Amino acid sequence: MAAPVRLGRKRPLPICPNPLFVRWLTEWRDEAASRGRRTQFVFQKALRSLRRYPLPLRSGKEAKILRHFGDGLCRMLDQRLQQHRSSGGDHAPSSSGAKSPALEEPPAGVPDSSMPVPSQAKVGSSSSYWPARHSGARAVLLLLYREHLNPSGHSFLTKEELLQRCAQDVPGVAPVSARPWPALRSLLHRNLVFRTHQPASGASEGRVQQPLLELRPGEYRVLLCVDVGEAKGAGHRPELLRQLQRLHVTHTVRKLHVGDFVWVAQETRPRDPARPGELVLDHIVERKRLDDLCSSIIDGRFREQKFRLKRCGLGRRVYLVEEHGSVHNLSLPESTLLQAVTNTQVIDGFFVKRTADIKESAAYLALLTRGLERLYQGHTLRSRPWGAPGDPESGAGPSPNPLCSLLTFNDFNTGAIKNKAQSVREVFARQLMQVRGVSGEKAAALVDRYSTPASLLAAYDACATPKEQEMLLSTVKCGRLQRNLGPALSRTLSQLYCSYSPLT
Repeated sequence: MAAPVRLGRKRPLPICPNPLFVRWLTEWRDEAASRGRRTQFVFQKALRSLRRYPLPLRSGKEAKILRHFGDGLCRMLDQRLQQHRSSGGDHAPSSSGAKSPALEEPPAGVPDSSMPVPSQAKVGSSSSYWPARHSGARAVLLLLYREHLNPSGHSFLTKEELLQRCAQDVPGVAPVSARPWPALRSLLHRNLVFRTHQPASGASEGRVQQPLLELRPGEYRVLLCVDVGEAKGAGHRPELLRQLQRLHVTHTVRKLHVGDFVWVAQETRPRDPARPGELVLDHIVERKRLDDLCSSIIDGRFREQKFRLKRCGLGRRVYLVEEHGSVHNLSLPESTLLQAVTNTQVIDGFFVKRTADIKESAAYLALLTRGLERLYQGHTLRSRPWGAPGDPESGAGPSPNPLCSLLTFNDFNTGAIKNKAQSVREVFARQLMQVRGVSGEKAAALVDRYSTPASLLAAYDACATPKEQEMLLSTVKCGRLQRNLGPALSRTLSQLYCSYSPLT
């Protein structure tokens, strides 16, 4: 007897939300593979990322929110889309909310007739992933999508903003601190969310243009920002914060990627109370106790921190050295510490302030806060992009006019991230600074002449004799005094980059 036929409900096949883009990427990948080009792997990665994206895209430019979609690939998609529309093709995504008579189809949501229908994916795989209702992953995707559609938004959210908004919209799913978040980690792993350290930086065509911020007199207040490292305490508020509160200094505690104290001009009547506009005043303070100064000199943080402070975009740098116990109990002699402090002021151009204890340090910060309030009183402040010069009348020297063309706090803090994605030039400069005797100024002078290791090696190869190689860098001008690098360092660097045998 034949086995009974088992009947059941047929599961609906998943609909491809962007069939045209999938088809074109597949064609480009196959064409590159047939010609043996390595771009086939670029198209394959982009295709995998696009297939995991569950929402329709109206243009190639919108695809830049996905991983592995750069400016060039987005332009290729837009050009192909324009050709498709001009030829009267069907199922073309509309670039605006209104549809033209020739384009009466839903935006990229209907599968193309020339596309093969995708097979049913296994439940639980990444291609069939759908976040559960009221879950953290669903809240993250919705928030990022709304921010992307907002014409006045930035097309991105920082992790702090994401945590804050998720806590408001879906309470209970977001962690109370910045510890690892499983929902966000899952979206990153599935290529549904793209993470970058500096989303609004760079000079590419797809750069996010920040709206200019202007704060007129009476529209802002001066606020002291304290790094979280200065606010750590076991069971009680640290002494420094208590002293600032006692002196009635308006302050807030934040994560600063460079420096320990900065001042911001904060908007007093913002349109969005959760995100007031903030401009960083042109002053930054690095605080060091003597014992911390000793350890930073020994492990190399001393030079690196000064180098990052000089490149943070702020011109008035203060090095606050605080006494701590007896100098005879430190790991370095007092003469070494005095020499390091003197070099910081004379050579690096910092203003060095020495205080006896934490109370005097707090009093100095209070004095600086009130001085900045008087200095900027009656001035209109405007934002400027990262890397743009400030006011011409307020240069490096003393000036009665304060710097009124300032960085926003987000630009300042994201630009100072220590482990952000770096260019070859920046990595080359950090490599050079590992050589004994090569300071930040000397490394900057070297990369100004030879921006990459390849250019330096090419210059060495062009030398006729080994002696010429040794003296190649000796005449490079360094620092404000424009002194030569010298034959000793030039010989050391030539041995490092030209010797095939182990260095002695």
